[in-house]
Amino acid sequence: MSADHSDAPASRPLAWLPIPPDEIDGLPGGLEYAHWDGGPDFPTDPARCAFYCVPYMKGVEVSVRPLSGMTGLRVVQTLTAGVDHVEPALPALPPGVRLCNAGGVHDASTAELALTLTLAALRDIPGFVRAQDAQEWAPGFRPALADKSVLIVGYGAIGSAIEDRLMPFECERVVRVARSGRATERGPVHPVDEIPRLLPEADVVIVCTPLTPATRGLVNAGFLARMKDGALLVNVARGQVVTTEALVAELRSGRLRAALDVTDPEPLPPGHPLWHAPGVLITPHVGGPSSAFLPRAKRLLRAQLHRFAAGEPLHHVVAVTG
Repeated sequence: MSADHSDAPASRPLAWLPIPPDEIDGLPGGLEYAHWDGGPDFPTDPARCAFYCVPYMKGVEVSVRPLSGMTGLRVVQTLTAGVDHVEPALPALPPGVRLCNAGGVHDASTAELALTLTLAALRDIPGFVRAQDAQEWAPGFRPALADKSVLIVGYGAIGSAIEDRLMPFECERVVRVARSGRATERGPVHPVDEIPRLLPEADVVIVCTPLTPATRGLVNAGFLARMKDGALLVNVARGQVVTTEALVAELRSGRLRAALDVTDPEPLPPGHPLWHAPGVLITPHVGGPSSAFLPRAKRLLRAQLHRFAAGEPLHHVVAVTG
């Protein structure tokens, strides 16, 4: 238990937070707080925890380790947009536990990286860096983002933020795909079943879907085969959305290029063929962890805990046990 709250009465609901509570201004006074960021020792008896915020970027084993003992749990709050690292533990939780994701926390940072990967891959920044290391002057024409058609697969908050950042780059068009179709002020969002029709027209395909049973392996051999020659695949979703073997085969053929912030497996082990496949740029799952993360995470927790303390509906609820 954090020192500031060691004398708090046990009758108050207890929240476990991965950020020290005294570093989050404006937390509600009606709760007790404990700090746990995945260390070997728990700060309190897990059975007392009512609001569990999952440690950030600590892996599945750490994320779910205290859950079996959290018999009084009412809320699981992640600091990630995806919740696949805690979903397998949900059936063992008490009924009525609300699982909330970090809606809004990673939109800006992930969208920024998606644009960075797109531009870096198109303009061959990795090639220029290698030439610089070798002290070689290597001019030549490279593709621009201007006049390209971009397909965003997974048009939620992050997909919309990606489009925000594409707007100044004079793309020929931006096409949007989500689980179900709908109209927006920017234009139609196409349903997933239209992907086969849309793929052959896209110069850049940016994948930012959550990992679900429906999206696991979505970008498979058939999906990749329908992409136009020379197209760029950008994945800032989850590695398991893409069938790695099929992607490696396309990269080795030289027909497609890829820029990946996530891979399957992850971390990508030394010697894996994806490391040395031609035309691929890889970053180590850094879409979320940036200077934009902490202030947004604190705002999210402050808002959610105020709603929890007041008995109000929480935001970003993606599942309820039961």
